Amino acid sequence: MAARIFRYTMLLSMVIPSTCVLPGYFSLPAHAERDDIIDHFFHLGLGYSEILMCLFLLHGICLSIRQLKRILRCRGLGRRANRTDLRQVCEAIEEELRGSGSTIGYRQMTQRLVVDHGLVVGKETVRELMKILDPYGVSARSSRRLRRRQYSKKGPNHIWHIDGYDKLKPFGFCVHGAIDGYSRRILWLEVGPSNNDPSLIAQYFVDTIRQIGGTAKIIRGDGGTENVYVAAVQRFFRRDGDDSWAGDKSFLYGKSVANQRIEAWWGILRRGCSDWWIRFFQDMRDSGLYCANDAVQAECLKFCFMPLIRKELYKVAVLWNLHKIRPTNNAESPSGRPDLLYFVSDVTGGADLKQDVDIDDIELAEQRCCYRYAESGCCVEFTQLASIIMQEQNLDMPETAEDAVTLYSTLLQSMDDLV
Repeated sequence: MAARIFRYTMLLSMVIPSTCVLPGYFSLPAHAERDDIIDHFFHLGLGYSEILMCLFLLHGICLSIRQLKRILRCRGLGRRANRTDLRQVCEAIEEELRGSGSTIGYRQMTQRLVVDHGLVVGKETVRELMKILDPYGVSARSSRRLRRRQYSKKGPNHIWHIDGYDKLKPFGFCVHGAIDGYSRRILWLEVGPSNNDPSLIAQYFVDTIRQIGGTAKIIRGDGGTENVYVAAVQRFFRRDGDDSWAGDKSFLYGKSVANQRIEAWWGILRRGCSDWWIRFFQDMRDSGLYCANDAVQAECLKFCFMPLIRKELYKVAVLWNLHKIRPTNNAESPSGRPDLLYFVSDVTGGADLKQDVDIDDIELAEQRCCYRYAESGCCVEFTQLASIIMQEQNLDMPETAEDAVTLYSTLLQSMDDLV
């Protein structure tokens, strides 16, 4: 208890710079009621001390742990017991198992149930239910063991690791991401028509710089041509730095296999999301619904599925940034939630090394290097034709993979009828 009180005292004494604004799922409207804010943070899966910290730092509300527990108890919320009917929990798990949730373990599944479905259920209950509902998946995951070398960084924004992910590329979906080396927070996770276009990668980078108000001391990327604009922009932003990593040294090229943080995270993405989509598109190809050599089908697949995959990637990034990393023997990589380790690094003793960037420099870089593509990732002509067909037939954009297959088949049939 004494340690908890000491930690809370530290949190109250901290001051976050004005540029460190947590993303939308942490912030609420200024007029929101206190109890509603507490309810929101509780359903994000935050612990008691983390809720108190966010209340104070983001909303100026100072409570004791006793007050917080009393408010949660009055609202029927608590962590120690399952407060959701098991039938409802089973239905939610089965819904997740029909999609990419079939590739994740019970800890991530519990987080999805809490954050996405608003359920109050314990990890042990979810573990037992998954052994019943998905015995093959549980067995397959429990057989994998992997040990990695230790990783050491001084604090958030010391180094960002960026890389492209090509497992969905055969189907036209090119993923690119960045992760902070210290906190392991996902900074961006985007899907588009290419992850080799340097102007597109530069747009992801500059959008993130604009959002957080600064850049990392060092950016680490592979030696491909897709990173040339990011390297140029990073060196431009850091041209007047007075540290040993300023200027040309602020971007490091290296082999992909040595880019440890992001390469390791791609394995997590594969198990928790992309593997399901890969098998889904392979089934479409094997059943004759999709042929990569057909330009119309390739465009149609992107048009129907790109928004769904983008939404799924955003959800994966949000849940990862909110999940709790367990303690390890590697003391240089602190345990905790990536979002809190990134935005409130004082708790773990890490120094925020963010390098401020002037807004004029950001706008200049965006004008010179960046490129925005259509949300669907398709060519303009196909997007216009598909939109006309959807409007004439009163069709909506899909919400699920099954809806996307239906729209895909309908659009292809309508286009065949036009020929």
